[in-house]
Amino acid sequence: MYLDERRRKDNRARAVTSCRRHFGPNYTDGGKQCDEYPFATMYEGCAQAEYDPHAEKNNFSVLPVTGDENRDAGILLSQFYTKNRLIDGMDDGFIVKIS
Repeated sequence: MYLDERRRKDNRARAVTSCRRHFGPNYTDGGKQCDEYPFATMYEGCAQAEYDPHAEKNNFSVLPVTGDENRDAGILLSQFYTKNRLIDGMDDGFIVKIS
């Protein structure tokens, strides 16, 4: 979702709102940031239901993590997109396998 900066911002804002709601207004203490899945750079991100009327609401997860961990994960994800030449759009999907 490289080209849709507004939607990326909406995904992140929805994640932060959820972190505040579930972990309290001080969840950032100690340099933590709100991490979300699906990633904010994906169409399936936290704000998906605001853009897709068929999407399930609140179908995402959030967790406060250290800022360094969150930044490093974002860098790795960006490198993955570049290395694999993912094209912006719904036709160039991929599966995230957690093992």
